[in-house]
Amino acid sequence: MTEKMHELAPHHLPFFLPKADGSDQMMLTVLIFLIVIVLLLGTFYLYLHSLPERLAHKHGRIQFELVAVLGLLALFTHNQIFWVAALVLAFVQLPDFMSPLETIANSASRIARKYDGKNVESVDPIHDEPEFPTDPDDNGQFPESGAEEIQIAEPGSPSQNTEKA
Repeated sequence: MTEKMHELAPHHLPFFLPKADGSDQMMLTVLIFLIVIVLLLGTFYLYLHSLPERLAHKHGRIQFELVAVLGLLALFTHNQIFWVAALVLAFVQLPDFMSPLETIANSASRIARKYDGKNVESVDPIHDEPEFPTDPDDNGQFPESGAEEIQIAEPGSPSQNTEKA
């Protein structure tokens, strides 16, 4: 019962055809290739998607959080305008609005502590200034405290008055 092959039949089959035992080398090769390609493309997509967040990391906290929220919106809604907005916002340096406001608040707090408990009408704005020297001494150095005596000559008078700064 041995069958003889036809004379015109090829003696070997190409690798992409399934074998008689049911194994299919081509299908297995394509399956592994597709799994690797899908994983690599997914990794590249997520790497590219996180680009605005990585760029905004060097900026302030608020700007970074805004870029991160836009990136998440783009990821979950598939609206790429959010990703483009996050990318543009990551490249633009927002001005610092908080530093001047904090300086103003600190100055107002110091003034409030200085005049705390004093009657506002009795405050003399010229003599109640902070005791910081504005001019250097003879050596070009500023005095350690503003409570040192400073000689002030009155106009038109050769005598000198001593006042506390």
